[in-house]
Amino acid sequence: MASTDSEPGTEAPVPSALKILVAGGFGAGKTTLVGAVSEIAPLSTEEVMTEASYGVDDLSGVESKSTTTVALDFGRITINESLVLYLFGTPGQERFWFMWEELSEGALGAIVIADTRRLETCFAAVDFFERRGVPFVVAVNCFEGAHLYEPDEVREALSLNPEIPIVLCDARDRKSAKEVLLTLVNRVAESVNA
Repeated sequence: MASTDSEPGTEAPVPSALKILVAGGFGAGKTTLVGAVSEIAPLSTEEVMTEASYGVDDLSGVESKSTTTVALDFGRITINESLVLYLFGTPGQERFWFMWEELSEGALGAIVIADTRRLETCFAAVDFFERRGVPFVVAVNCFEGAHLYEPDEVREALSLNPEIPIVLCDARDRKSAKEVLLTLVNRVAESVNA
């Protein structure tokens, strides 16, 4: 008979896991958010952009960007002893969107990161999750020097339903990124209980 170190009934609860996608346009801050909030060293498939991307990828507004996600980013964060989030950052460039279908398999929620300097770059992600009925929140990444829009202005520009939360954030800041995740967890819980 095997011995145990704990009394029956005193085992730690097995955490529930939620698969979360982080999507949005090229250069919006997906890799940055995953890296800022992950409690493990994030897996990143950032690659240096080559001559082949010129003329294919739209660098408007992000001309200084020299790397891009070519497959996914992965991170993990424990919310509490019974809830762990697994974060999968999607590639933002149109030529890598075929990855979204695979990455979305089993996802219970999503964050769409919006860059108000180039808001149109998040339209595809919003459409993707709306069509699939995946609960999502919009995280407006407040870049330094960019005009700060109110959530209602962003909602109108994206034609979002009133129940979709919009959160202003700084994707570089762990606390700010956690607020976005907690907003999404609440949104997923509401959709499950509806």
